[in-house]
Amino acid sequence: MYKRLLIFTFCVIGLITVLGFLPIRGESELYQNVVRLHVLANSDSEEDQTLKLEVRDAILEKTQLMLRGCTSKSQAQQIIEYNLPKIEATAKNAVTRAGYDYSVSVQLGNEEYPTKNYEGCCFPAGEYLSLRVLIGSAEGQNWWCVLFPPMCLSAASDSSEAFAQVGLTGDQYNVITQTQNPKYKVRFKLLEAFETALKN
Repeated sequence: MYKRLLIFTFCVIGLITVLGFLPIRGESELYQNVVRLHVLANSDSEEDQTLKLEVRDAILEKTQLMLRGCTSKSQAQQIIEYNLPKIEATAKNAVTRAGYDYSVSVQLGNEEYPTKNYEGCCFPAGEYLSLRVLIGSAEGQNWWCVLFPPMCLSAASDSSEAFAQVGLTGDQYNVITQTQNPKYKVRFKLLEAFETALKN
């Protein structure tokens, strides 16, 4: 009797330990609650990489105004879709002002992202709604960020507040900001594994 009770106790402790590392309800919704930004430069030349950043800045300035007061990803998606021609025109104007005649294409759709770090946050690899900006041949190094909630701008230094304002939970915030914590590191990797498993 004592031996069975001891085994049961160890099993319960083990289960509690494992559950503490698993993603909890709501963390997997991180993929469905953000909009990413992906800017692809024409090439890896210094000039084209500088141009990429100028286009990025112009788009961020434009979309910051568009998305002000936005409280959900669906609302942000509708606004971006409606304003795609304006966003593309903004990018083209930035290219022209810089003295280039590259073509510019702006698209909104789902895209696979690798694991990426942004000023203290680390987002798991997976499929996200993404605003893609292709400059010229789009064969240069990429620039990635989180367009919504607004984490691309250095002004949005308090990302926890930005997340709270759009309804993302403290647990979702913790899993992307505490990835050096062994507990959250495991949960972060499990999120990526679950996302991959759902597609296979």
